Amino acid sequence: MKAALLTFAMLSAIAVGGLGIYAADAASGHNAVDGYGVTAAID
Repeated sequence: MKAALLTFAMLSAIAVGGLGIYAADAASGHNAVDGYGVTAAID
C-alpha cells in the first residue's frame, strides 16, 4: 500500500512539474527553465 501511495505521489509531482514548465513556456516573453538549467530560447 505504501508503494502505491508513493508511486501516485511521484507521478503527480512529475505531472505538476511538467504543467508548470509548459505554462511558463507558454507565457509570452518568459523563458522556461528546467531542473538542469537549460532554458528554452524564445525568438
